[in-house]
Amino acid sequence: MSPDQRAAAPPVIVNPLSGERITIRTAAASQDAAAASALDWELVLAPGGRVPSSHAHPEQEERFTVLEGRMRFRVGGRRITAGPGQTVTVPPGTVHHFANASDQPARVAVRTRPALSMQALLETAAALAREQHAAARRRPSPVDLALFMRDFEREVRAPYVPSALVRAVIRPAAWLARRSGLDARYGRLRAPVGKRTAPSR
Repeated sequence: MSPDQRAAAPPVIVNPLSGERITIRTAAASQDAAAASALDWELVLAPGGRVPSSHAHPEQEERFTVLEGRMRFRVGGRRITAGPGQTVTVPPGTVHHFANASDQPARVAVRTRPALSMQALLETAAALAREQHAAARRRPSPVDLALFMRDFEREVRAPYVPSALVRAVIRPAAWLARRSGLDARYGRLRAPVGKRTAPSR
């Protein structure tokens, strides 16, 4: 593959823990544009694959259109199984989870609106998962998790716990990790986000 072909190829993100293979289809050219645009990505989920945990996107709507296979979703209190041609929409702030519901790979077109830093979140989550997988750790590093949740607090939050309580724990923990120099590994794995400035401490 030539350098020009590599430059034109869409980014592909592989997460060995969840079984996700993500291809970015369209992305905003800058962080400012991401505030108003959508991120379009294609998800291929291996048999048995699932998003690692229930979560919510505070400011973003996610729309999943199944292209191949069958997917199982939990959106709020509803359980939904969707096949080719069916679309499941997750409103902002709604706790959700998804998994492959068959013994074949599932392929899904996903639109996240607004994009914000969703691409960087997906890239960083996959990099952390690869590092965790290589180290044979059953759980993510608490330091990495705190830094991740702080960096992407507009894009993702933990379910069922009040946001104010999460921020009251995560922000000081992330600040302390950076202040103490415990963020070196996370810093190597963290995907860049255009011209995004670091969150206020």
